[in-house]
Parts: sequence; C-alpha cells; structure tokens
Amino acid sequence: MKTPQEIAEAVGKVAAERDLAARKLGVELLEMGPGRAVLRMTVQPDMVNSHGTCHGGIIFTLADSAFGYACNSFNRSTVAQHASIEFLRPVQPGTVLTATAELRSTTGRSSIYDMTVCDAEGNMVALFRGLARTVQGEPIPGLG
Repeated sequence: MKTPQEIAEAVGKVAAERDLAARKLGVELLEMGPGRAVLRMTVQPDMVNSHGTCHGGIIFTLADSAFGYACNSFNRSTVAQHASIEFLRPVQPGTVLTATAELRSTTGRSSIYDMTVCDAEGNMVALFRGLARTVQGEPIPGLG
C-alpha cells in the first residue's frame, strides 16, 4: 500500500506527462504532496499583453495547473467547478513565477484550494481560489 505522499508524487508525474498545455508554456512540477503542488514557469517574450507585461491568462493557466495537480493528488478524479483570480502586480518577461497550491477545506465531494503565484523575490503577483468537485474515476487506476 502506497503512502499519501507516494500517491501524490505518482499522480504528479503522470499529470506532468499528460498536461500538454502546461508543458507548452514551460511549466515545471517542483513539488507534490497530498492536497499540495508547486509549479514554476518563466514568462517568455511571447506571453505578454499589449502593455508589455505577462498576459493574465498565462498567470491564470499557471495557477490553474497547480490547482489541477493538487486537487488530483489523492488519486481521485477531480475537476474545477469554479475559479477566480486577483492580479496584484504586473509581471515582466523573464520573470520566474512559482504557483503554490494548497488545500483549504473539504466537504463531501467539494474542496477549496488557494493558489499563490509569486515571483523569484517572493512577491505575490496573483491569488487564485478554486472550488474543486470530485467525479468518478482515478487519474491512475489501481494506484492504491
């Protein structure tokens, strides 16, 4: 029988292989744990908006990816039911962003996660909250 940490790490490995959108953006999985994930991405020059700063949709995608990894870390298929984001400061190309996802609360099949997105200096650039809903299935059938 695998430990919760071993299950989370196995799910993270599979998620990183399957998440083609995140891979295309250069997102790297740094850490996985039960109800937790940490992802990193460098803002590329082609990720900017008309103001020359990182497009909000790119930051949302990084945070949403961390959300997806964390909420599936128990090897129960879980999807986003609702998500919102607060953008706190502009991000320049070349900035390394880290999104940290953490489980806050679970009731029945619904869970709330908070994702913080910070730059390399630790400045929070966005705060994302997601409501997850567990559905039928397992990301990795028979994992334990």
